[in-house]
Amino acid sequence: MRVFLLKEGGVITVELRINDRIRVPQVRLIGAEGEQIGIISVEKALELAEQLDLDLVEVAPDSQPPVCKLMDYGKFKYEAAQKAREAKKNQVNAQVKEMKFRPKIDDHDYETKKGHIARFLNAGDKVKVRIMFRGREQSRPEMGRKLLERLIEDLAEIGFVESSPLLDGRDMVMVVAPLKKKSSKKTTSSDEQEG
Repeated sequence: MRVFLLKEGGVITVELRINDRIRVPQVRLIGAEGEQIGIISVEKALELAEQLDLDLVEVAPDSQPPVCKLMDYGKFKYEAAQKAREAKKNQVNAQVKEMKFRPKIDDHDYETKKGHIARFLNAGDKVKVRIMFRGREQSRPEMGRKLLERLIEDLAEIGFVESSPLLDGRDMVMVVAPLKKKSSKKTTSSDEQEG
């Protein structure tokens, strides 16, 4: 199957040419077991495919002559879909969550937000911590840096600083990543269920 990516990020899949859709005079044929049959005419290849009750599938259309293989196309598509589904299932989907602070945050509010960040990190997600400065607070960025250092200290067991605190306009931004991967978290929970 040929896949083309668009500039906008979409994907267009183009089906492989099979049987009567192959419009070249000669093809390099590969048998059902992967053996090389050789360069033969398309008509002969189609007859051979019909005798074996298989499909003639063009697997390498850009080569000279194009490479075709004898296979059960329905089974091939089903197995390819299964592999794609399995690969998608095993993919780690780490998200970036965001938590906003103010430099003059109350202790209780700080503890609550720290708890949320800890929950995000334990779930395997990254957290972007943003300190918003307003008015005169902008002239005292060391207050924000001090708050972030306190947060780093408090979360040292479950996360680490992926990008250090930087001033971004009127905000100070830092990214904290989890120490453990999301997939290892899932495997430990499944091990606990089995035992």
